[in-house]
Formats: sequence, structure tokens, C-alpha cells
Amino acid sequence: MASRDLWTSRLGFILASAGAAVGLGAIWKFPYMAGTNGGSAFIIPYILFCFTLGMFLLLAEMVIGRAGRAASINSMIRVGRSKFWGIFGTIGIATGFLILTFYSTIGGWCVAYAVDAAMGNGIITDLSELGTHFNNFASDPVLGIFYQIVFMVMTAGVVIFGVQAGIERLAKYLMPTLFILMIVLIIRGLTLPGAWQGVEFMFSFNWEDFNADSLFNAMGFCFFSLSVGAGTLIVYASYLSEDANLPHSTAWVAFLGILAALLGGLMVMPPVFAFGLEPTAGPGLTFVTMPAVFAHMPFGAFFAVLFYVCLIVAAITSSVSIFEAVVAAMGDLHISRRTAVPVAFISIMVIGVFCTMSFGPLADFKIFGKTVFDLLDYLTSNVGMPLTALGLAIISAWVNWPETRKQLTVSCSLSPAMLTAIRLGIGIVSPIVIITVVARSI
Repeated sequence: MASRDLWTSRLGFILASAGAAVGLGAIWKFPYMAGTNGGSAFIIPYILFCFTLGMFLLLAEMVIGRAGRAASINSMIRVGRSKFWGIFGTIGIATGFLILTFYSTIGGWCVAYAVDAAMGNGIITDLSELGTHFNNFASDPVLGIFYQIVFMVMTAGVVIFGVQAGIERLAKYLMPTLFILMIVLIIRGLTLPGAWQGVEFMFSFNWEDFNADSLFNAMGFCFFSLSVGAGTLIVYASYLSEDANLPHSTAWVAFLGILAALLGGLMVMPPVFAFGLEPTAGPGLTFVTMPAVFAHMPFGAFFAVLFYVCLIVAAITSSVSIFEAVVAAMGDLHISRRTAVPVAFISIMVIGVFCTMSFGPLADFKIFGKTVFDLLDYLTSNVGMPLTALGLAIISAWVNWPETRKQLTVSCSLSPAMLTAIRLGIGIVSPIVIITVVARSI
């Protein structure tokens, strides 16, 4: 087996893995998911799922990655001891690739809004005008594709420098920066009159809001927010030394993922309530409602820049991890990193432009009733990621449990009861939940 780059520290691995898990979901998706699913009726199940099912599947990814020392396809073949299991690895790589084609569209929006905020534009109080502003921008293919390319150039620029000089260095600087910026924005938001209503909305539990929808949405968001099934942590774990404690590292990744989501909610909800805006605004909360919040704030333009820089940081740390998974898979085919990065970049953009144009010239072009953007979002979230996660669970719990047990205990001692609980969680509970979520979403 060829020599492989390793993380220089466990902290670098944890921060990079947390960056992969955090992504835009923490700031863009979590607040409106909480807003449309009853606040705590969504948040409490989400936290419980992350510390149980989420951790089981993260452990499975890390075990297979470190044992296989390769990207998804080769790692799953090596640990599964059969080329058959490479099918699930291929699905994982294809899923990550397709995620980037539409994720880069939203990443481009974040860059555009940060530029707008820095120039003092877009700070408007009228929500209908803000909605028109967003729709005009999103439907402009030239602007949309330009900023999409800018975002992907930023992503590729990190990955081309490799694990230590690129990804690890980025994570060590950007992840602490992200948390600091979020805390600054939270403190500012909480000082606004009426902001505490947003905190109460997030953390007050009402039984009438707790239903099957909030439960299943929390379960689905757990998988989404931890990036389970996109092959990212398999690759990151393949760069991990043998003396790293996998259960401990997994717990830290899950904790930081949850913390980022909660901070994202606290960053958005209090000011939304302070200005009497609608917390159930859906995906438009970030790009339509929040600019109105900043328009009401003293020094609003400054805080708007901070907010959209947060979005870019979260988006980049996640996109880098997915891009690295694609590049690493090409590396397993003996394609050099300096060749793989531009090839992957061009391939992603060829499909990505159609995702961006789904909001403009191709808005009426539908496949199975969905735009290209919505179709790829649906296929990756409801088919690709669950199928890959299912393969991970079966391999690690049943096909090669001895290797899983070895990886879990190589640097720490786990009791037989704990190992049995982990095996049942990965091999029985997780597949049942995955199948249930997929069946319900379909």
C-alpha cells in the first residue's frame, strides 16, 4: 500500500472533520428547520439523534477509512474484502460529487451577499423588496455562475495544497474563526430589545409541536448536518494515525457539529424575533429575512459582513471535505493531485451551471417534476447518502466486525458491553432508521 499523508495533530483532524460536518447546514438550514418544526420539538430530538445514530455512523466511516487507508471505494473494498462493497463506495463518491454541483450554487450566493454587504448594498428593510432582490440575483445566470466559480476556485485552491498544507491549515484557522464570529453576532443579537423571545422559541418545549414530522425531520437533519454517507470522513480518517482514539474523536466531531448548529440558531432567531419577522420563513430566512434584520441594527452593514463571512467559512470547510473525497478517489486511480483537482473542478462546474440556471433560464425545465437543482438535492439526500450509510453499517458491524473492534480498541479500552452496544447501534438500529427515513421521504 502506498504511503499516505497524515494529519500532523489530532486537533487538526477533529477541526477538519467538524468543518466537514458543520457546513452551511448549521447557519443556513438549521435555523429555518427549527423555525418550521416547533423549536425545541425539533432541536431536542436532533441532539439525541446526533449523539446516538449520528455517532454510530460516524464511527463506521472512521473505522473503514482508517482501516482501508484509501478513499471510499478502495476502503470499502479492502475492509469488506470484496469488490462488491465498492459499489457503495462508488455511490458515496458520486453523491459527494453531485452535492458539490448544487452546494456550490448556494456557496456562490454566500460570496455574492458578502460582497454586497461589504459594498453597503442589500441592507433593505422591506421584505418584499428583499425577496425581489434575491430572486433577481438568483435568476441572473451570469452573476450566479460567476460567484459559483469564485466559490469553487476557493475550494479547489485549498485542496490542491494537500492534507497538511491545505486542509489542516485551513481548519485550524477557519473553525475557531467561525465560532468566534458566531459568538460576536450572538452577543450583538441578544442585546436587541425583544431578542429573548427567540431564545425562548428555540428552547421552550411544547408537546403540541412534537409530532412525527418534527421527529423525522430531526432525524434527516442529523444525517445531513454530520455529512454521513458522502464519503468525506472515510477519506479524512484514512489520513489518521493508528494511535488516535476513534470514539473520542467521533464524540468531539458530533459535539462541535451540534454546537455550531445551536450557535447558528442563536445567531439568527433572537434578532428575527426582535424585529418581529417570521421565524418560519424557510430557506429564504438567510438571504431575505436576515438582511432586513441588519437594516434595523446600528452598524448593520458591519454585522452583515460578519454574518456572510460566517456563511462562507462554514460553506468552504464543508465543500473542501467533499472535494477532497472526490480528488482522493481519483488519487486511488494513480491520478496526481495537481491533475485531479482541475479535472474535478471542471467536471463539477459542467453540471453545476445547470443547477445555478435552475433559478433562471432553466426554472421551468423539470425532470420528474423537479428542477435540476431540486432533483440532485433530492437524489443525494434521499438516495445516495442513505445507501452509502447503509453499506458502511453492514460492512463495519457484520462483514468485518473483527476489524471494527480492532480499530475501536487500538488506542483505548472498551468493555464487551460497550462494544456490543456499538455493534447493535451500527448494525441494527442505524439500518432500521435509515430505511425508515428513506421510505417516509419517498
